[in-house]
Amino acid sequence: MRRVVPLLLAAGLAVAALPSVAVAQSQGGRGETADGQQANQRERQPRFAPLSRRANAGPCPTVRILYDAARYVELADGRARAGSVGWTGEIEGVTSECSYRNDEPITIDMDLLFRLGKGPAAQGEGRTYRYWVAVTARDRAVLAKEYFDLPVNFVDGVDRMEARELQQIVIPRATATTSGENFEVLIGFDVTPEMAQFNRTGSRFCVDASGTDPGTCVRR
Repeated sequence: MRRVVPLLLAAGLAVAALPSVAVAQSQGGRGETADGQQANQRERQPRFAPLSRRANAGPCPTVRILYDAARYVELADGRARAGSVGWTGEIEGVTSECSYRNDEPITIDMDLLFRLGKGPAAQGEGRTYRYWVAVTARDRAVLAKEYFDLPVNFVDGVDRMEARELQQIVIPRATATTSGENFEVLIGFDVTPEMAQFNRTGSRFCVDASGTDPGTCVRR
Protein backbone atom coordinates (compact mmCIF):
# COMPACT_ATOMS: atom_id res chain seq x y z
CA MET A 1 0.00 0.00 0.00
CA ARG A 2 1.35 3.41 -0.95
CA ARG A 3 0.88 6.34 1.38
CA VAL A 4 2.03 9.87 0.70
CA VAL A 5 3.04 11.53 3.95
CA PRO A 6 3.57 15.31 3.70
CA LEU A 7 6.07 15.71 6.52
CA LEU A 8 6.15 19.49 6.27
CA LEU A 9 9.07 21.13 8.00
CA ALA A 10 7.26 24.42 8.48
CA ALA A 11 8.37 27.16 10.84
CA GLY A 12 6.61 26.93 14.18
CA LEU A 13 6.02 23.18 13.95
CA ALA A 14 6.04 21.62 17.42
CA VAL A 15 9.25 19.77 18.24
CA ALA A 16 8.81 16.42 20.01
CA ALA A 17 11.39 14.40 21.92
CA LEU A 18 12.94 11.35 20.29
CA PRO A 19 12.08 8.01 21.94
CA SER A 20 14.94 7.53 24.44
CA VAL A 21 18.27 6.62 22.87
CA ALA A 22 18.48 7.31 19.14
CA VAL A 23 20.61 4.34 18.13
CA ALA A 24 19.88 2.99 14.67
CA GLN A 25 19.61 -0.72 14.04
CA SER A 26 19.56 -0.54 10.24
CA GLN A 27 19.52 2.01 7.54
CA GLY A 28 18.83 2.55 3.89
CA GLY A 29 19.58 5.17 1.32
CA ARG A 30 19.65 5.30 -2.44
CA GLY A 31 20.33 1.69 -3.38
CA GLU A 32 21.19 0.70 0.22
CA THR A 33 19.59 -1.99 2.34
CA ALA A 34 19.41 -2.68 6.08
CA ASP A 35 22.19 -4.85 7.51
CA GLY A 36 21.70 -8.48 6.51
CA GLN A 37 19.00 -7.64 3.98
CA GLN A 38 21.03 -7.91 0.75
CA ALA A 39 19.65 -11.37 0.02
CA ASN A 40 16.10 -10.31 0.82
CA GLN A 41 16.46 -7.31 -1.47
CA ARG A 42 17.05 -9.62 -4.44
CA GLU A 43 13.92 -11.57 -3.53
CA ARG A 44 11.60 -8.59 -2.94
CA GLN A 45 11.95 -5.86 -5.50
CA PRO A 46 10.19 -2.61 -4.49
CA ARG A 47 6.68 -2.32 -5.88
CA PHE A 48 6.80 1.45 -6.25
CA ALA A 49 7.81 2.95 -9.56
CA PRO A 50 11.51 3.86 -9.50
CA LEU A 51 12.33 7.53 -9.13
CA SER A 52 14.07 9.32 -11.96
CA ARG A 53 17.70 8.29 -12.30
CA ARG A 54 18.91 11.82 -13.04
CA ALA A 55 21.44 13.14 -10.57
CA ASN A 56 20.02 14.75 -7.43
CA ALA A 57 20.93 18.22 -6.23
CA GLY A 58 22.63 16.58 -3.22
CA PRO A 59 22.79 13.41 -1.08
CA CYS A 60 19.71 11.62 0.21
CA PRO A 61 18.62 11.81 3.86
CA THR A 62 19.70 8.82 5.94
CA VAL A 63 16.86 6.38 6.66
CA ARG A 64 17.18 4.38 9.90
CA ILE A 65 15.21 2.03 12.15
CA LEU A 66 15.39 3.23 15.75
CA TYR A 67 16.88 0.40 17.83
CA ASP A 68 14.70 1.06 20.89
CA ALA A 69 11.55 0.78 18.76
CA ALA A 70 12.64 -1.84 16.22
CA ARG A 71 10.78 -4.65 18.03
CA TYR A 72 7.29 -4.96 19.48
CA VAL A 73 7.04 -7.67 22.17
CA GLU A 74 3.98 -8.09 24.39
CA LEU A 75 4.64 -10.00 27.63
CA ALA A 76 1.49 -11.03 29.51
CA ASP A 77 3.05 -10.90 32.99
CA GLY A 78 6.08 -8.76 32.28
CA ARG A 79 8.42 -11.77 32.32
CA ALA A 80 10.45 -12.83 29.28
CA ARG A 81 9.15 -16.39 29.12
CA ALA A 82 7.95 -18.17 25.99
CA GLY A 83 4.54 -18.85 27.53
CA SER A 84 4.02 -15.16 28.33
CA VAL A 85 4.58 -13.86 24.80
CA GLY A 86 1.59 -12.26 23.11
CA TRP A 87 1.83 -10.31 19.87
CA THR A 88 5.30 -9.65 18.48
CA GLY A 89 6.76 -7.71 15.60
CA GLU A 90 10.07 -6.61 14.19
CA ILE A 91 10.91 -4.05 11.53
CA GLU A 92 13.25 -6.29 9.63
CA GLY A 93 14.57 -3.81 7.11
CA VAL A 94 13.99 -0.80 4.90
CA THR A 95 15.14 0.21 1.45
CA SER A 96 14.78 3.74 0.14
CA GLU A 97 15.32 6.06 -2.78
CA CYS A 98 15.16 9.83 -2.94
CA SER A 99 14.86 12.50 -5.59
CA TYR A 100 15.22 16.31 -5.57
CA ARG A 101 16.53 18.87 -8.02
CA ASN A 102 16.68 22.64 -8.30
CA ASP A 103 14.23 23.99 -5.69
CA GLU A 104 12.05 20.84 -5.57
CA PRO A 105 11.19 19.18 -2.23
CA ILE A 106 12.87 15.89 -1.33
CA THR A 107 10.73 12.89 -2.26
CA ILE A 108 11.64 9.61 -0.52
CA ASP A 109 10.14 6.23 -1.42
CA MET A 110 10.57 3.59 1.29
CA ASP A 111 9.85 -0.15 1.26
CA LEU A 112 9.49 -1.50 4.82
CA LEU A 113 9.61 -5.20 5.72
CA PHE A 114 7.87 -6.38 8.92
CA ARG A 115 8.00 -9.81 10.55
CA LEU A 116 5.06 -10.38 12.89
CA GLY A 117 4.17 -13.13 15.32
CA LYS A 118 1.42 -14.53 17.52
CA GLY A 119 2.60 -16.00 20.81
CA PRO A 120 0.81 -18.34 23.26
CA ALA A 121 -0.60 -15.43 25.29
CA ALA A 122 -2.02 -13.52 22.31
CA GLN A 123 -5.74 -12.85 22.47
CA GLY A 124 -7.87 -13.00 19.32
CA GLU A 125 -6.97 -13.71 15.71
CA GLY A 126 -5.46 -10.38 14.72
CA ARG A 127 -3.59 -7.33 15.90
CA THR A 128 -3.28 -3.79 14.63
CA TYR A 129 0.35 -2.78 15.00
CA ARG A 130 1.18 0.90 15.12
CA TYR A 131 4.39 2.38 13.82
CA TRP A 132 5.70 5.84 13.05
CA VAL A 133 7.89 7.68 10.56
CA ALA A 134 9.70 10.82 11.70
CA VAL A 135 11.91 13.40 10.01
CA THR A 136 14.65 14.81 12.23
CA ALA A 137 17.31 17.46 11.90
CA ARG A 138 20.21 14.97 12.11
CA ASP A 139 19.44 13.61 15.61
CA ARG A 140 18.86 17.08 17.08
CA ALA A 141 15.07 17.39 17.01
CA VAL A 142 11.97 15.81 15.46
CA LEU A 143 10.66 18.12 12.77
CA ALA A 144 7.61 16.04 11.83
CA LYS A 145 6.20 12.67 12.86
CA GLU A 146 3.35 10.57 11.48
CA TYR A 147 1.73 7.39 12.89
CA PHE A 148 0.41 4.50 10.80
CA ASP A 149 -1.71 1.42 11.56
CA LEU A 150 -0.76 -2.01 10.24
CA PRO A 151 -3.72 -4.40 10.75
CA VAL A 152 -2.79 -8.10 10.53
CA ASN A 153 -4.97 -11.22 10.79
CA PHE A 154 -3.48 -14.65 11.44
CA VAL A 155 -5.24 -17.65 9.89
CA ASP A 156 -5.64 -20.87 11.88
CA GLY A 157 -2.38 -22.71 12.37
CA VAL A 158 -0.22 -19.72 11.40
CA ASP A 159 1.70 -17.85 14.08
CA ARG A 160 4.23 -15.94 11.98
CA MET A 161 3.71 -13.59 9.07
CA GLU A 162 5.60 -11.14 6.88
CA ALA A 163 4.15 -7.81 5.79
CA ARG A 164 5.39 -4.96 3.64
CA GLU A 165 4.48 -1.30 3.63
CA LEU A 166 5.33 1.29 1.00
CA GLN A 167 5.64 4.86 2.21
CA GLN A 168 6.40 8.00 0.27
CA ILE A 169 7.31 11.13 2.19
CA VAL A 170 7.92 14.64 0.92
CA ILE A 171 10.28 17.00 2.75
CA PRO A 172 10.11 20.67 1.67
CA ARG A 173 13.42 22.52 1.51
CA ALA A 174 13.96 26.08 2.67
CA THR A 175 16.13 26.95 -0.34
CA ALA A 176 17.50 25.32 -3.46
CA THR A 177 20.83 24.88 -1.64
CA THR A 178 19.33 22.93 1.30
CA SER A 179 20.81 19.43 1.11
CA GLY A 180 19.21 16.13 2.05
CA GLU A 181 22.11 15.44 4.41
CA ASN A 182 20.55 17.97 6.81
CA PHE A 183 17.71 15.49 7.49
CA GLU A 184 17.33 11.98 8.86
CA VAL A 185 14.30 9.71 8.63
CA LEU A 186 13.62 7.43 11.62
CA ILE A 187 11.16 4.51 11.75
CA GLY A 188 9.89 2.55 14.76
CA PHE A 189 6.99 0.79 16.44
CA ASP A 190 4.80 2.69 18.88
CA VAL A 191 6.13 0.93 21.98
CA THR A 192 5.62 1.33 25.72
CA PRO A 193 8.53 2.39 27.97
CA GLU A 194 8.81 -1.23 29.15
CA MET A 195 9.06 -2.48 25.57
CA ALA A 196 11.71 0.13 24.78
CA GLN A 197 13.75 -0.98 27.80
CA PHE A 198 13.37 -4.64 26.77
CA ASN A 199 14.74 -3.72 23.32
CA ARG A 200 17.49 -1.52 24.72
CA THR A 201 18.93 -4.29 26.88
CA GLY A 202 18.91 -6.79 24.04
CA SER A 203 16.61 -9.16 25.97
CA ARG A 204 15.04 -12.21 24.35
CA PHE A 205 12.46 -14.62 25.74
CA CYS A 206 13.78 -18.12 26.46
CA VAL A 207 12.59 -21.65 25.85
CA ASP A 208 14.09 -24.29 28.15
CA ALA A 209 14.32 -27.75 26.56
CA SER A 210 14.08 -29.33 30.02
CA GLY A 211 10.55 -27.98 30.39
CA THR A 212 11.35 -25.93 33.47
CA ASP A 213 10.59 -22.23 33.63
CA PRO A 214 13.79 -20.38 32.60
CA GLY A 215 12.53 -16.98 33.68
CA THR A 216 14.25 -14.11 31.93
CA CYS A 217 17.41 -14.37 29.89
CA VAL A 218 19.45 -11.79 28.08
CA ARG A 219 21.26 -12.52 24.85
CA ARG A 220 23.45 -9.88 23.24
